[in-house]
Amino acid sequence: MPKRAAAGLPTRQQILDFIETSDQPAGKREIARAFALSAQEKIALKALLKDMADEGLIDSAPGRAFHKMGGLPKVTVLRVADVDDGGNVWAVPERWEADGPPPRLRVRERKRGQLGIGERVLARTEEAGSGWIAHPMKTLARASEQVLGVLRAEGDRLWLTGVEKKERREYAVSDAGDAQAGDLVLAEKAGRPPRVTVRVVERLGDPFAPRSFSLIAIHKHGIPDQFTPDTLDEAERVARQPLGEDREDLRHLAIVAIDPADARDHDDAVWAEPDDDPANPEGWRALVAIADVSFYVRPGSAIDRDARKRGNSVYFPDRVVPMLPEILSAHVCSLVEGEDRAALVCHLQVTKDGQLKSWRFTRAVLRIAANIAYEDAQAAIDGTLDHPLTETALRPLWGCWRALLAAREKREPLDLDLPERRVVLDEKGRIMSVAPRERLDAHRLIEDYMIAANVAAAKALEAKKAPVMYRDHEPPSREKLTALKDYLETFGVPFALGQVIRPATFNRILDKVGDADFRPQVMEQVLRTQTQAYYGPGNTGHFGLALGSYAHFTSPIRRYADLLVHRSLVRAYKLGEGGLTDGEAEGMERIGESISGFERRAMEAERETIDRYVAAFLAERVGEIVRARITGVANFGFFATVDDVGGDGLVSVRDLGGEYYRFDEAARTLTGEHSGEQYALGQRLELRLVEANPVSGALRFELPEGKGAGTSAEPERRDRRTPRVLKRRGRPGNIRHQGGRR
Repeated sequence: MPKRAAAGLPTRQQILDFIETSDQPAGKREIARAFALSAQEKIALKALLKDMADEGLIDSAPGRAFHKMGGLPKVTVLRVADVDDGGNVWAVPERWEADGPPPRLRVRERKRGQLGIGERVLARTEEAGSGWIAHPMKTLARASEQVLGVLRAEGDRLWLTGVEKKERREYAVSDAGDAQAGDLVLAEKAGRPPRVTVRVVERLGDPFAPRSFSLIAIHKHGIPDQFTPDTLDEAERVARQPLGEDREDLRHLAIVAIDPADARDHDDAVWAEPDDDPANPEGWRALVAIADVSFYVRPGSAIDRDARKRGNSVYFPDRVVPMLPEILSAHVCSLVEGEDRAALVCHLQVTKDGQLKSWRFTRAVLRIAANIAYEDAQAAIDGTLDHPLTETALRPLWGCWRALLAAREKREPLDLDLPERRVVLDEKGRIMSVAPRERLDAHRLIEDYMIAANVAAAKALEAKKAPVMYRDHEPPSREKLTALKDYLETFGVPFALGQVIRPATFNRILDKVGDADFRPQVMEQVLRTQTQAYYGPGNTGHFGLALGSYAHFTSPIRRYADLLVHRSLVRAYKLGEGGLTDGEAEGMERIGESISGFERRAMEAERETIDRYVAAFLAERVGEIVRARITGVANFGFFATVDDVGGDGLVSVRDLGGEYYRFDEAARTLTGEHSGEQYALGQRLELRLVEANPVSGALRFELPEGKGAGTSAEPERRDRRTPRVLKRRGRPGNIRHQGGRR
């Protein structure tokens, strides 16, 4: 048993240690007994446990055993989520209110084959290496595993096709309820392999209707899209609170917010002017003003608990799933023209060569002079648009930015200009266009101001020895660098592994490639070589930006990491209420892991939704010849991306002709054994689009007739695989969907 605190009550860490090591459920009674607390101490324990729950250290379920947030109780109820082909049983906690996705546990059955999908067990859990093991103690009443998919009719039977691109299995439907073929549904799995069936529990409607594509991602990834009533009530209440009198008044400055034309929130604004300080000749003064979210969202509040479970806002073409309630994210905290707003402001002194000479942080009240779209700001600077703030606000911003840009170029961060796809919808949610998003100097300007403020925030907290939620990006691993070297050799581009690897190293590679046709795929391969950035209290630097200290400060409306940085600044610089708590400071590593996971979830959901919109956009072109570029090669075929639009699709090796194709892993090529026909990364070619499935976002291509080796076998092969049309009820079907069981 953990040693008892000398002062009577156990410490937070002692309580956590006891909960984690207890071989039975640990409630308030068990904790009090373990530490031999008096009646008076038990009252204090109750308050302490509530504080720990508010700080996110323990699960706050009333009347039940506590467990560490982000961890598992020693004894808990699990639900069987999967039985793999090898007969291994995998389960997840039935109840999971901690930050981050629930863990998957390998269940050690007493007798193989006893447990099926959806069954529930009371189990003892233990951590084993990098995973978890569950030892069943008792089988409980049965539950179910849910799957999202579309119903398909085959004769008089219904089958459920999952929305996953990689899903190869369809499920027989035992009970469809009021759902019909073509409906998007949520269903429960039942049974044991190979006889797993599904029962529809919720009809979600037409999968091709506007807003359905993002709805699929929300359901699939379990993204919380509804706030609790307590959170909404609290948001209404805090939105009415006065801004306070102890704020620096910046309402006289022409501060502007430059954002996308369709921005749903505005959490940053900027201002600059030449510096009159003799100690900074030809330098600049600049402000980066950020919505003061920490003033409204206090640690442990209902809004804070909901925000931490989300981790970030998720942006789809048709909607945003916000981290904060709309009254805060889109109104009170949003920096909009002509309205007094609370802000946390980074005051910067920038030298003529773009170095940060000094910085300070204040809480302020400001009134945005204008919300300007990127395109309009750029047009005003280029002289093609007459804007009233061009001379007073925009030109000074551009002047200071040129200094920041010079420092950036000297630093030589990783420079990958990969296009971002933009889906444009009409007012009814229908797709108007899909095209690469234009990148202007105005975009780069705001990016560099934000980077400067992020660096200043990290360094300011370091100077105070205060907790920092860093944005860490580590250098690439040796294994990835070796793979890149092998890849570049296929293009005759040398790459030495013995050198010190810096971001500029990769820029030099792209300089050698120049404007070659394979430049885009080299950029993509360089991107794949990089590690994934994450949040944490340990500083490993930001490799991609070539920065030693970096934190996220500029988007607290949509990122929880930024809110924590704001709270730490408020506490360190004594800026008033809403500062970082001791519990948050102690839990930075756990919180960082959690919000990093939520970020990956959001990125995957956003990417998949764009893929679905692209597939829907291309569905009108099924059967047509499209220009494409090979972006991936494997032993089973190659992947290609449609020019200008995006969207990845597979050309199966079986569709390349009757001969055998050899796969060269190092060169990433497929070569016909007899014809010598070769398909390689970066190769541009024409393909026939034969399937565009908006529900999964999957595309499928074939070579046009007469192309490739073994074309004499093509007609027979094509007849055997004629895609079936997935019809939308009441109107002709024009979206192809692969028929038959997968």
